[in-house]
Amino acid sequence: MKFREQWKRAVALLGAGRGEAGREDRAQRKTVALPSVLAPYSSPAKALPKPTPANLRKFAETPVVRRAINLIKDRVAAMDWQVRLKRDHDPEKVALAAKRAAILRRSLESPNASDSFRTLLEQAIEDALVGGFGAIEMELTGDFTKPFELWPVDGATIRIDPRWDGSPASVRFAQATGLAGTGSLIPLQDNQLIYLRMNPRSYTPFGLGPLEVAFETVNAFLSAHRFAGKLASNAVVQYALWLNETTPAQHERLIRWWQDEIEGTGRVPILSSEQKPEVLRFAAGTDADLRLTWQEFLIRMVANAFSLPPMLLGLEQDVNRSTAGELRDEAFHSAIVPLARLIAEHLTRDLFAKRLGWTEFEFVFNDLDATDEAQLVQMQTALLAAGVLTVNEVRAMRGLSPLPEGAAGKKEENVTTTLTNHETQQEIQP
Repeated sequence: MKFREQWKRAVALLGAGRGEAGREDRAQRKTVALPSVLAPYSSPAKALPKPTPANLRKFAETPVVRRAINLIKDRVAAMDWQVRLKRDHDPEKVALAAKRAAILRRSLESPNASDSFRTLLEQAIEDALVGGFGAIEMELTGDFTKPFELWPVDGATIRIDPRWDGSPASVRFAQATGLAGTGSLIPLQDNQLIYLRMNPRSYTPFGLGPLEVAFETVNAFLSAHRFAGKLASNAVVQYALWLNETTPAQHERLIRWWQDEIEGTGRVPILSSEQKPEVLRFAAGTDADLRLTWQEFLIRMVANAFSLPPMLLGLEQDVNRSTAGELRDEAFHSAIVPLARLIAEHLTRDLFAKRLGWTEFEFVFNDLDATDEAQLVQMQTALLAAGVLTVNEVRAMRGLSPLPEGAAGKKEENVTTTLTNHETQQEIQP
């Protein structure tokens, strides 16, 4: 009940800033949004730690998970990008198109006083992969040369209003600061926050991060890893010495003698008794006791949760030269490309369109069509020779400025002639 009362108070505070003017003219929804949010909350019966933001971030600092996060985060953050006009807009009909595109790029390169675009993006991607809640605040500056500033926000503190009316100027989000009083919730309009949701679903306003999917697997891996570490360091003794028909006094005397005279000295222990002592071994003492196969299976499950091949997390037993390239391409298209496109769509829709009103521009990553530069150049050259693309269109795809009309025509003729000569030589050769 306490959880439901807190949620009702938060929703009431968020609803206070909702604009009601003109709502009658908008299309009215008949279905109920997020009905499961209103259902009673029941805690899970499992004795596992809850996937709270604190636990998720603690698990994100373990080696296997950190490797998976860095593989995705560093690849996306290091991509080349550009701001360009959308395909259905003519540069000659858009006022100050080149100047405004340059302003957008400069503003993104220095989003605030302390961050670069890469550091800003890395923080949002980290939260998105850990908990599915990457968030970036957007604020207008009033300066045409730098029209906006962006700040990373702790996505775990963001609360979402399920009754948002769909208007960009209405309050949709709030940040729970944890402070007492009126500053405990900071309301934010829809056009003030970029909220990255991984794996969006219809029954909850929150996303689902890959680490949340792998939470139970990571917890099991850490338990198995700690056990193997203790076993390998002899912290867990796998044998015992059984002396039959000994008195407690003899038993204590033997323990003191062993600890004082034998243990750690390298001496040969000599025992004299009526019955021979017997050694009881609890396990074989081999690598099987370390549960290495089980740990490898858990690493594979972590890789599956992040849409990565196990090879990239250090499991290379089943990999050879013919399959390594295919696995890298699979990782690029299954883990890198979807997240990069999600970020590009949010920047285009939320920042350029909603916040600035510059709907003619879009943010794109230049490295999503191919996994290596040679393949990308070969594909663009073939499209250029076939007449599908022009030189200026190829230059725009690579983030370069267009050439003059005469120079562009000569470039196309040179490319066509070079490809024709190359094909002729291939036909002459036996």
